[in-house]
Amino acid sequence: MTTTDDPYVRVRGARENNLRDVDVDIPRDTLTVFTGVSGSGKSSLAFGTVYAEAQRRYFESVAPYARRLIHQVGAPDVDEITGLPPAVSLEQRRSAPGSRSSVGTVTTLSNSLRMLFSRAGDYPPGAERLDSDAFSPNTAAGACPTCHGLGLVHRTSEELLVPDPSLSVREGAIAAWPGAWQGKNLRDVLDALGYDVDRPWRELDPADREWILFTDEQPVVTVHPVREAGRIQRPYQGTYMSARRYVMHTFADSRSRALRAKAESFLTGEPCPACGGSRLRPEALAVTFAGRTVAELGALPLDSLAGLLLAEGGANETVRVLTAELLAGIEPVTELGLGYLSLDRTAPTLSSGELQRLRLATQLRSGLFGVVYMLDEPSAGLHPADTRSLLSVLGRLREAGNSVFVVEHQLDVVRQADWLVDVGPLAGEHGGRVLHSGPPAGLASVTGSATRRFLFDEAPVPERTPRAPSGWIRLRGVDRHNVRGVDADFPLGVLTAVTGVSGSGKSTLVGQVLAGVLTDRLQGGAPRVREARGCASAEGLEAVDRLVQVDQRPIGRTPRSNLATYTGLFDVVRKLFAATDTARERGYRAGRFSFNVAGGRCETCQGEGFVSVELLFLPSTYAPCPDCHGARYNPETLDVTLKGLTIAGVLDLTVEAAAGFLAGTPAAERALRTLLDVGLGYLRLGQPATELSGGEAQRIKLATELQRSRRGHTLYLLDEPTTGLHPADVEVLMRQLHGLADAGDTVVVVEHDMAVVAGADHVIDLGPGGGDRGGRIVAAGAPRRVAEAAGSRTAPYLAKALRTG
Repeated sequence: MTTTDDPYVRVRGARENNLRDVDVDIPRDTLTVFTGVSGSGKSSLAFGTVYAEAQRRYFESVAPYARRLIHQVGAPDVDEITGLPPAVSLEQRRSAPGSRSSVGTVTTLSNSLRMLFSRAGDYPPGAERLDSDAFSPNTAAGACPTCHGLGLVHRTSEELLVPDPSLSVREGAIAAWPGAWQGKNLRDVLDALGYDVDRPWRELDPADREWILFTDEQPVVTVHPVREAGRIQRPYQGTYMSARRYVMHTFADSRSRALRAKAESFLTGEPCPACGGSRLRPEALAVTFAGRTVAELGALPLDSLAGLLLAEGGANETVRVLTAELLAGIEPVTELGLGYLSLDRTAPTLSSGELQRLRLATQLRSGLFGVVYMLDEPSAGLHPADTRSLLSVLGRLREAGNSVFVVEHQLDVVRQADWLVDVGPLAGEHGGRVLHSGPPAGLASVTGSATRRFLFDEAPVPERTPRAPSGWIRLRGVDRHNVRGVDADFPLGVLTAVTGVSGSGKSTLVGQVLAGVLTDRLQGGAPRVREARGCASAEGLEAVDRLVQVDQRPIGRTPRSNLATYTGLFDVVRKLFAATDTARERGYRAGRFSFNVAGGRCETCQGEGFVSVELLFLPSTYAPCPDCHGARYNPETLDVTLKGLTIAGVLDLTVEAAAGFLAGTPAAERALRTLLDVGLGYLRLGQPATELSGGEAQRIKLATELQRSRRGHTLYLLDEPTTGLHPADVEVLMRQLHGLADAGDTVVVVEHDMAVVAGADHVIDLGPGGGDRGGRIVAAGAPRRVAEAAGSRTAPYLAKALRTG
């Protein structure tokens, strides 16, 4: 039988990451789901091996320039893969899209809308017909010249720049100024210009305060620094820059994400006065369709936009063709439960699950066939009510002649698979084997599988008595985004799950309003509830002493950031190496063992272990450093060992292995124990942040908080903490969260996993739909009460999880 006739993708000898010489056969033209606990090796098999090999073969078919880089990028560690078609990856990307990227640009629907206005819009009498580019805020032809197509102008004020007017300039009154030498330089320049830098800010002349903060002048003056003991400081020419000018310059031009974020905290964004926030030139806004501008149609939820286009019909053939094209593009997006999104919704405000489903909807229109689609948890962030639509879309891709390979934990998706590849049995070095490859029903006889129990267990769920609240936070008149006029009560001292379909207002209510009023209260000021937080009043906030928000944003955006550095564990490890005999003999201090500073690190890769490889017309990728081969350090530093391991060897240990290696070091033991408690024993200490999923990043943050000493009543807010977790890992995580509630703290989770919701003490269900059809509290109370609520889209799925329905 030839390879082309063989209906299977056959993998032989896969050893990527923790895979143990895996041999597996996967039929093409199927919906195949890869399952297993976090770190078991399923992503290493699906993405690290199968997709990586497809990508490598694609690179070999292009220019010799790209082929020369393939060896650097590295082929997957596998003996052979046969029967592999071209592959399209729809991973949940970790990198944040740019602020100009939107739902319309991701789906390309904005192109069709602009064409509709260009060809079929109603123009003012005598106006010239505009090209489609003129309706885009991302082109010179269409962007509002005042705000450059951003829709916002940034301003600042004295209150923002000088939060504490009782301080003098020397004491740091101008909080917006930089720290270290640059801030001292500006202060010395101001002193040399004759301004009083030792007088409290509020006592300075208003005209002087105005000039110091807002002048556009940049005078140059000779500065005579105050002499410091042991240092010779010569006079120099210093240039003054006002606080506003410094903030605006940093915000616009700095390459440092941290500096831009700090600068942004001193700015307020206001709608552009020229375009009213529409981002477009007046000529484009003068054109209408169905009585509305392109900005107004772009702001409509997609299901509302579809209704308007259908109602408009087709005045002529051009209108009929263009509206039909738009409707065909909107249909798969709404089918995937994203009809509440608008075309102008910016991509950075979307979850990774929403972004992946938007790209999936776009693929439905591409008409490709004969390819392998690789999807990374497409159900992430999806309410169970929308899973059926997702399965329908995946089925259509398969029926079009494609193979659909999905890494997934959602059991409803697993049950509908044609083929199941279960990897395990556990994580890290305890996993990496294929336990089952075949129809899902066959897993029932595989006793070593962690997936088996959850897929086939129908035993009744033991009824638990919810904890009694120790108090309540009561929010009244919540009015933000699509949450309108809602009164919400959050019990203290218990675990609360906030549920609802995508776009129902969960993150708005919890992540913005509740977190906002608590932040204001804990920072010592009266809650700015009505004007800034979208809440008329809030009661019970005084019972909370500390707020911990644990989200899924990356712990770092380059390979330089990792688990050990984020948790503080690496500081302990470096001190241990500095205390060794070899390090003391050579005079090496703890800083020598940091890969972030010169001295001990490999200078070729600047301690990253990787070098960035730029590929023409393709995203840049990271390749192992050719000198240190990923070790991050120079040979002299690697001469120092601790219990037989170099500093690079310790970074290569898993959390589980490190717990044994560093036993007897209390500062390390506590950090490692909390990482093990949240189910991250399989991660390597030096695993780059770029390789971590959102769920892993969130659990690292939670572990970091858990190792800190408790101070008063803490309220923990978590946004979908089970994303990326196998049901067995969910049990481990929930033991930790229930432990926090048992200790008297408050835990609030935004969650779609009905097993988690069923185990909560209190449930707040929003809906009934998304967008304009959501934003109301449909039901609230104990899980069994919410499971009986009429009109709740969550209720039937919660009843099923409780085994009451």
